Amino acid sequence: MNTERQFKESTTSDHRHPADMATTTATARVNPREKQPAEDLESNSNINNPNTSSLNDNATNDWIHFSQWIHCFCVVTFDLNLGQALEHVYPPQFVPSDQEVSNICYMAFPDSNSGCMGDTKFHMRLRALSKPRAYAPITQYNGDCAPAMRQDASHFWGFVYFRQKRDANLPRGYFQKSFIIITRLPFFNLYYDMLSQLAPRYFDEGMDVIMRASEQINNHWPGLRVGHMLNLPLLGYNYQITIPRAQSSSRSSSKSSSLSHIEQQSNNKSSSAEVATMMTIILPSVNEIDLFRSLSMVLEQIYTLWELVITAEPIVVVATSPSDCSHMVQSLLALIAPLEYCAEARPYFTIHDSEFREFTHDCSNKTGPPACILGVTNPFFIKLLKDWPHMLRLVDNQQQLLQLQFQFHKNSRNASSSLMKTTSTSAHNILNGGEITSSSTSASTSGLLTKYKPYLKKDKTLIKKVLLGMKTKRPEHVQTALIRRHLLELTQSFMIPLERYMATLMPLQKDISPFKSAPNASSFKLDDFLATVELAGPQLTSPVKGDWKGLYKRFFRSPNFRGWYESRHRELQLTLQDLQLQALSEANLEHWAHDKQEVEIIDMILKLKQKLNLYSDNNAQGIEGSTQQQIRAQIECMKSLLPPDLKNVVNL
Repeated sequence: MNTERQFKESTTSDHRHPADMATTTATARVNPREKQPAEDLESNSNINNPNTSSLNDNATNDWIHFSQWIHCFCVVTFDLNLGQALEHVYPPQFVPSDQEVSNICYMAFPDSNSGCMGDTKFHMRLRALSKPRAYAPITQYNGDCAPAMRQDASHFWGFVYFRQKRDANLPRGYFQKSFIIITRLPFFNLYYDMLSQLAPRYFDEGMDVIMRASEQINNHWPGLRVGHMLNLPLLGYNYQITIPRAQSSSRSSSKSSSLSHIEQQSNNKSSSAEVATMMTIILPSVNEIDLFRSLSMVLEQIYTLWELVITAEPIVVVATSPSDCSHMVQSLLALIAPLEYCAEARPYFTIHDSEFREFTHDCSNKTGPPACILGVTNPFFIKLLKDWPHMLRLVDNQQQLLQLQFQFHKNSRNASSSLMKTTSTSAHNILNGGEITSSSTSASTSGLLTKYKPYLKKDKTLIKKVLLGMKTKRPEHVQTALIRRHLLELTQSFMIPLERYMATLMPLQKDISPFKSAPNASSFKLDDFLATVELAGPQLTSPVKGDWKGLYKRFFRSPNFRGWYESRHRELQLTLQDLQLQALSEANLEHWAHDKQEVEIIDMILKLKQKLNLYSDNNAQGIEGSTQQQIRAQIECMKSLLPPDLKNVVNL
């Protein structure tokens, strides 16, 4: 802890003029109440008023469509006295909390010695201190889409456009400012493109750009929904996107189709004539990033990285720019798609983050480092996280390394093995020494530094295909598609035996009775599952060989397994409740009631009503309309068996 305190006291911001070096970033307070132009005070009145932590419902309702897509726009500047300070928030009703503002400000600027002159784009993820209001369309959307595209209630995504350039008219001689989109949606391709359209215009034209864009999003963008092409007009451009439906969302198909007419009306807010005059930007995917850009640097270690990510091992990605580290972290998370990564991930992390101690606590004790992936640029993390088991170091010029790596493979058939041997020996020596010394932090130690012994053998088919594509100058998006498909097949081969075993935990149809509570699915037993791997394991669908059982045992202890199992178990329970409700709707309750007491009939009526209300409250979308009508008919049938006075007494 003393090391942490001393470092924070001695580290200076890389975005200050040399004359300002006497003031450390640790003392630079984030205070948006000071140094603001007069015209900004009204729009940021929520910052000044401590009583605005609970937003006015009427004011937020005015932005109900906007808030589905974006939480707010922020502008962070470097104040000579305050350091990194919040300059604007729009809409002002959605101003973040003080702690969130502090995190946004400190992560809005690059935290490294790379300089980052010009324009830099990157993204961050920070914990949200307040939960969004329950909103039926969002609940519907989260139930329909893939887990990787859900609106996150506990975290914000921040997409940053940082500009730094010389300006002799400013006291420090530099212009430094960040334009940020704060959202709960991980739509990387959409928001990065929006940054490219909005940020340069904001720097030229000011707040009017943000206000016009916000109004257009709120008035002309449709609500979030899956499976339909959506038109998103924005200041002369029209984005066309489609959010794919989750593979396991069949339960929601009936309700989604019933809402299609309403959704189509919502999407038609922007008239076809207006859209026709705009430049159309078609995004094939809203969240699938360019994997080749980052993973081409670690092709030899891609299978090891896949194992580390799927078992939620702690990984720190060290780069010289937030753009490189945030992109690499996101590429690592995409390795195991469509499986949801359920541990923590921070694409860009700094020493000033409020979660600094949580993620960097002393891991020499029995607990070890937390299950998370951190992207950092400050060299101090190399020493601070020396006990982390896996460190992925990126070099300054990734594209230059790619060309050198390709030439190396081209000129020697054994280059791959030689390169791996050199890298592995270097990593082994560094990690066995217990620390990374200054002499071992050169570019020669770039790559994956780990003691981890993979369970699976490397399949060189993918590596050879990608290298051949580099030789023939195959387009990067084709290389990305090749890598993504190969990793998808690997992950699916790993998950198919688990999905097959989960299906066996379902009770038999004969165990579902309309007159008993819905049975529970059986619990997952690792030994029973491993017994099935020998004959029906991943080897049936994957050419990759190795100790699959050992990998499953490690996966079983990870947050990724717990997240997957809880989701599947919940789906099984809902399916069982659906089946029991269907059994109730088809049962001959009139025959059942002929020898029952009135109190038992009343109890059955209450049970039927409770089932309908429970499914309605939980947004259970798998119940067919005919089943609901049959249940209501059953209720009326039961009520007809009661005397009129008793109906009035129990208020049925």
